[in-house]
Amino acid sequence: MPASRIDRAFEKRLAAVINSGERGALQAGRRGVEKESLRVTPTGRIATTPHPMALGSALTNDHITTDYSEALIELVTPTFKTNWELLQYLCDLHQFVYRHLGDELLWATSMPCIIDGDASIPIAQFGPSNVGRMKTIYREGLGIRYGRVMQAISGVHFNYSFPERLWPVWAAIRESRTSGQSFISESYFDLLRNYRRFGWIVLYLFGVSPMVCTSFLRARGETLPEFGRGTAWEPHSTSLRMSDLGYRNRSQSSLEVSVNSLDEYVRDLTRAISTPHPEYERLGVKVDGAYRQLNANLLQIENEYYAFIRPKRVARSGERPTKALMRRGVEYVEVRALDVSAFDPVGVNQNKLRFLEAFLALCLMRESPLIDANEQAVLDGNHVTVARRGREPDLMLTRDGRNVPMLQWAREIIDQMQGICELLDEGDPQKPYAAALAVQAAKLDDVALTPSARLIKEIGETGESFFDLALRTSATHKGYFLDLHAPNEARLREFAAQAAESLEVAEAMASAPQKDFDVFIADYFS
Repeated sequence: MPASRIDRAFEKRLAAVINSGERGALQAGRRGVEKESLRVTPTGRIATTPHPMALGSALTNDHITTDYSEALIELVTPTFKTNWELLQYLCDLHQFVYRHLGDELLWATSMPCIIDGDASIPIAQFGPSNVGRMKTIYREGLGIRYGRVMQAISGVHFNYSFPERLWPVWAAIRESRTSGQSFISESYFDLLRNYRRFGWIVLYLFGVSPMVCTSFLRARGETLPEFGRGTAWEPHSTSLRMSDLGYRNRSQSSLEVSVNSLDEYVRDLTRAISTPHPEYERLGVKVDGAYRQLNANLLQIENEYYAFIRPKRVARSGERPTKALMRRGVEYVEVRALDVSAFDPVGVNQNKLRFLEAFLALCLMRESPLIDANEQAVLDGNHVTVARRGREPDLMLTRDGRNVPMLQWAREIIDQMQGICELLDEGDPQKPYAAALAVQAAKLDDVALTPSARLIKEIGETGESFFDLALRTSATHKGYFLDLHAPNEARLREFAAQAAESLEVAEAMASAPQKDFDVFIADYFS
């Protein structure tokens, strides 16, 4: 579809929102963050100690848990209507965690510390309850399918939902034949398709994993050019984490999950979690009486599908994600493409969150044709190209069957976001969204301002290895949180109470009568 026609449709819709009479229609959406960090020793090795008891139960603490590894802490904020409240909460979480880590550190980058193969990465343990066993066995399955090393990569997920008052306005503008939750879900799938089209810009602007410790590559059986002193790199890369070396997993390259509609999305995921995979069948599900994976299907559960962005609905206890989506529709989207920023103690900053909020609004408001398999392959290729070569001079991407300069396309996106930022800034004389957009626009004019270029420059100037820089930065961040003046003692007490309560809940779950685990698994998937 010609870009000019898409632009006219977008400009017409944007003007309609402005003229709707609904002040602040785009403002005060709900936003939250999930931030992962490896726990490491003072010498930068993955911690082999259990998840600290003072942080509560990883199974039942809503705000401090673990991801793949026992050493991979995940901090989860509630949702807030402002970015400053969100980042303050995330800062308080870090401060609480650091008070209970002893001499351990939280690794400051997405790409991991020195790794001594899969065996050095302990799988997260969630206790003896059926729910806990299932979570651990799922991770065992990930390990034998993809290797544990890939699972040691960490990231930041941004969860976002538009304000409720937007939807009646948007339905009227779209002259929608559907209403209520059905219309909201359709609109989020418009967004998802356009994120697949334009989301590569997030990797260019915010990717900060252009290099990696060579121990990671050895463990993965991969090679990259040497940068020096135990460091390898892709010279023009923005985000190796989001490339085919990281979470753009080659094992899932043949998996096609449509975002043309909620029905198709659920259909494709359901097919994937119910279709046997010969290679996984050879690995075995239950070997000598012990589970190695939950099943031998293409995906064990829905969360195994790695995507840049996901439609989400908070699931009820024991409810599968696809069932929650089908029953109650899309509630929010989860943007999964952010690297942990070594330049920000909490891994993310307000300018980044403001840009993402405006960018998601652009993806919602742009015309969003359906995507067929051929276009999807091209879109995936654009993402991988920017992840591996995003700072390459004169880089070209594919749009509508033609090659276009990446920077030209990126400037078009930034230009279209200006009106959205004006809406988000309405009533605020500081104009923070316009300022955040200007910060990103500057990166298109000067590639040296991108975080990936900044990281390479710092390593080049200090003579450090990637490992040395990450370890030094991790120690600096620890000092920052432990030395913060006027900590929020009330919130820290709240975290301590939540941790204690989570331990009690987990103990009650473990001591409660459990149905036969085979029956439990069969019931879950039925």
